Amino acid sequence: MIQVFAFYALSAIVIASAFMVVAAKNPVHSVLFLILTFFTSAGLFVLLGAEFLAMLLVVVYVGAVAVLFLFVVMMLDIDFTEMKKGFATYLPFGGLIALVLLAEFIIIGGSWVEAKDAGSVIASPTPPMDVVSNAEAIGRILYTDYIFFFQAAGIVLMIAMVGAITLTLRHRPGVRRQVVADQTARTRETGVAMTDPKPGEGVSL
Repeated sequence: MIQVFAFYALSAIVIASAFMVVAAKNPVHSVLFLILTFFTSAGLFVLLGAEFLAMLLVVVYVGAVAVLFLFVVMMLDIDFTEMKKGFATYLPFGGLIALVLLAEFIIIGGSWVEAKDAGSVIASPTPPMDVVSNAEAIGRILYTDYIFFFQAAGIVLMIAMVGAITLTLRHRPGVRRQVVADQTARTRETGVAMTDPKPGEGVSL
């Protein structure tokens, strides 16, 4: 009874907070509602027995992505008047995209309900949940059967990150840059300077 009540309560909070993400006029409030949505979704994952996904949602999305959104939004100089003008312009296109997504959800949900082997898939997960925990089962599959794809995806993401840094790197005049070779090869004699400044003169760097 408690699990049913918790499920419906968390589901209502998720729906309400997700609606407020797009309905709130203040972008900072939208990010805060997004964080609430992530936390509540993690609670639903715990109720479903997927504690690994709940931990992943909190650590990755709340701890990194949502906080990054919050800092970016707070640092940007946003003109709310221009945002409201653009909202009315793109409202028909956004409504069309929303209808397409709703149709996809209905099709996927209907196909899952009508699937003949849906009950057997739920009843006998792989590997059996009474043998290993949820996190251990994901770890076994990820680091044994799909280890090559997992490492390849990591390499692709690393290359994309290095490429993004390289493309956005700009050499500006007057800006000092570190030389890695000089930093690693310096000694105490080249890295430390003993000075004897007089009061009120300061030190020139």
